[in-house]
Parts: sequence; C-alpha cells; structure tokens
Amino acid sequence: MTDDDEAAFDDFLATRSTSLLRTAILVCGATRHDAEDLVQHALEKVYRHWPRIRHDNPEAYARKVVVNAAISRARRRRVVQEIMFARPPETAADSPDLDLRDTLIGELRRLPPRMRAVLVLRYWEDQSEQATAALLGCSAGTVKSQAARGLARIRQNMDVAEEVTR
Repeated sequence: MTDDDEAAFDDFLATRSTSLLRTAILVCGATRHDAEDLVQHALEKVYRHWPRIRHDNPEAYARKVVVNAAISRARRRRVVQEIMFARPPETAADSPDLDLRDTLIGELRRLPPRMRAVLVLRYWEDQSEQATAALLGCSAGTVKSQAARGLARIRQNMDVAEEVTR
C-alpha cells in the first residue's frame, strides 16, 4: 500500500469508525464488545482491499461486512440474549425519549437478525431500499416486506406491552 493509501485509510478510520460501531451495536443486538469485534473484522477486510475499494464506496463495503458478520454470528449461536445498555450517568432516568429509545432497541433485539438488519439499515442508517437490498444481497421487495413485517411486529409488541401496563 502506498503512503497515499495509508493516509486515506487513516482518514476513513477516523471519520467512519464510530458510525460503523453504532451500526454493529444495533444490527448484532449484542454487547459493545461483540460489536467492536465485528467492526474490527470489517476494518481488517477494508484495509486488505483498500487500494481496490477506496475510490468506490469503502463505507458501504465495511457496513456490508458488519451486517453479514452479525447475521452469520446470530445464525451460528441461535441463542437469544437479553442485553441491557447502561444509561449514561448525566442522563435523567425519567426521560421519555430515552425510555422510548430503550424500548425500541429492546424490540429490535427480539427480531430475527436479517429483519433487524433491514430495519437498522433502512431507518437508523437512513439507507434507501435499493442500498439496503444491495448491502444485504437481496431484492428491494425483500427489504420492503422484511421492513413491513418487522415494524408490524414491533408495533404489536409495543401495543401488548402498553395494554399490560394499563
């Protein structure tokens, strides 16, 4: 790799690694440590192929590696884990926005890995249907149906939870 390639990779790493970590945390539904492992794996692949991919879209390549690795990991484990995120100490415990976010993240974790990946890429990462389909290697129709089913399942679970608390 040339010095120019190294500098460009360092810049990519500095600007996009946080975004990749956020995607990994949301997609894999696991601990921060597991998400960091996924990002590290993705960045190793990006680095190995950097001269070839740096002028295309290295972030999309890295995101695709993270998503595919998360789906593969979930298929291998086939174990559902309940993960709790710590509330930052400077955050008010009774903030409705944080409670809603925590509830939504909890509902995301209950979804199958591929459906969770579709929702994260479409709505958290604000990817188009076409871009999400390309990242996941499926059709735009699959993205639409998985998103619709996932949102319906989340709504249903949240409605049931709301009825129980009444």
